Amino acid sequence: MFRKNVNEGERAGGRSVLEQGHEGAVPGGEEKTGVSRRTLTTSAALTATMLLAGGGVAQAGPGKARGAKDLTLRLPAPTGPHRIGVSTLYLVDRARRDPWEPLPVREVMATVFYPARTVRGYPVAPQMSRGAAERLPFIDPLFHEGLPAKGVNWAGTKTHAHTGAPAQDLRRPVLLYSPGGGDPRTLGTGIAEELAGRGYVVVTIDHPGDGSEVEFPHTRAGRKKVRETVFRGNPRTDPKIFRTAIDTRIADTRFVLDQLEALAAGRNPDAAGRPLPEHLGRALDLRRVGIYGHSAGGTTAAEAMYEDRRIQAAINLEGFLDHPPASPGQEGKLFPIAQYGTDRPLLLLGSDGFPYKRELERSWSAMLAHRHGRTTRRQLDHAAHSVFNDYAVIAPQLQAAGLMSAAHRIELVGAIDPAVSVPLVRHHVGSFFTRHLPTC
Repeated sequence: MFRKNVNEGERAGGRSVLEQGHEGAVPGGEEKTGVSRRTLTTSAALTATMLLAGGGVAQAGPGKARGAKDLTLRLPAPTGPHRIGVSTLYLVDRARRDPWEPLPVREVMATVFYPARTVRGYPVAPQMSRGAAERLPFIDPLFHEGLPAKGVNWAGTKTHAHTGAPAQDLRRPVLLYSPGGGDPRTLGTGIAEELAGRGYVVVTIDHPGDGSEVEFPHTRAGRKKVRETVFRGNPRTDPKIFRTAIDTRIADTRFVLDQLEALAAGRNPDAAGRPLPEHLGRALDLRRVGIYGHSAGGTTAAEAMYEDRRIQAAINLEGFLDHPPASPGQEGKLFPIAQYGTDRPLLLLGSDGFPYKRELERSWSAMLAHRHGRTTRRQLDHAAHSVFNDYAVIAPQLQAAGLMSAAHRIELVGAIDPAVSVPLVRHHVGSFFTRHLPTC
């Protein structure tokens, strides 16, 4: 999910071939509330005791990389019965060139969350790698207005998943996740852990060159170890860039699914040959595959299901289902799923605070108009665009610590308390997949 336009000189680091002018962003929410600023301040301070594992907003202790006074954020604890393991996959598609920069292959990073047989002796994983966490304060505030450039120990946030823990030797439905445009896969950790705790194998996918910061196991010619986004501005104003982004995401998603088939067949698809957790491949039931995504990831999820019969159910979290118009005043072409409909279940989940609701309405209404379709639509009130990712709990913690204003918090995630929004989003996503891809 993208937010604001930025000047070319604002971003630290080198310039990509696409930084000459036309990249960007799907923005995030307007100031729409009905909840007072006093209520917001109070709820932000209290919400940790209701939601966050470990109780409250933590400060980094002595010896933390970013200093003793930096805020350490906490993610909501999953509610399911299963302990969670986690592993990362470095995947290389040698049949595709990178669309954003002059790289001869397409590289993708993915994280796999899964029900673990045991977690004893396996360390709790951080939300993001150290290299990505170090770059985040220099990149993400350019796209999310009000996000602090300092004062947060981004590398200190812990998940509830254990690195390398053995998987349960039981076939589980597989769910793919595509994040918002310009966002990293790590911002989808909360929902991914919730679904894994309920018995799903969840694979979150980064789209390098698109995602804000993506760390690889090693450098290669033409890129650094941490690859940064090339996006600038709003891709809805550039049909070619928008099409490239969505086409690349769909191809990434289908490629990841191909690699999961290799993993289920007993092969290790990791391009660096890194060892994988015991029984991970045997945990994948690729006869039961779903997908969900946020913003541009929601567009990806819906259209990937249309194009790939292996995907049996999809959730679109506030993503457009049409292309931007070629000229002002015209209408953009609908994606095939909105044009022709689908015979598989699709959930459209939006917020009342999305400032592009009017533009979104055309393609979503077209989707719902198909007779005999299986599309449903739901909405979160007092919410904004990023309520569907980890900013739902991050923004209130930043506000409570004095690192984000109430206005910026409302713009990013809405006035809704995370003690309300997190269970609501979990309910909509979890109940949809329970109904259409049950774990047993």
